[in-house]
Amino acid sequence: MGAPGARPRTASPAVTALRRFPNPRLTGIGAGLFAAVTMFVLACLDRLLFGSSETVYGLLFLPVSALTALWVRPADLVTAPISVPIAFAVGVIPISGGAGGFGGQTMALVTALAVHAGWLYGGTLIAGLIASVRKIRHMRQRHLLRAAQAARAVQSVRRPQQPQA
Repeated sequence: MGAPGARPRTASPAVTALRRFPNPRLTGIGAGLFAAVTMFVLACLDRLLFGSSETVYGLLFLPVSALTALWVRPADLVTAPISVPIAFAVGVIPISGGAGGFGGQTMALVTALAVHAGWLYGGTLIAGLIASVRKIRHMRQRHLLRAAQAARAVQSVRRPQQPQA
């Protein structure tokens, strides 16, 4: 409770909107599948709506990278920066172009990955930073929980026994 006459604290509209946002906890494989399928679908939409614009694809890749790192469960945080580049490569397939069979498609894919490595590095960096911060926060929470449990255990041992009447 606050002081008498004080206004109750209300969350800002941005915080309220973020609280309504879904907060799934995906496994490592689930996060990788989410990222790969999402990037493939976004690439197909990019091809239909924007004529295979690599800039649009790269801009869409950045929030998918962030969501992948935010939605993976704490035990699988290391998989986010690994699965995001794979998802980028899966999504590049529809927009890379290329003709002339398998060889032409492969060369177009490799070329697209090389030319747009900046987007790939940017998304991987975002996923890595988010996963690292989440891992540090998770480790700190575990440490504080263990310290609190140890303090309660020590306090219960030190408490003098009351004589029974």
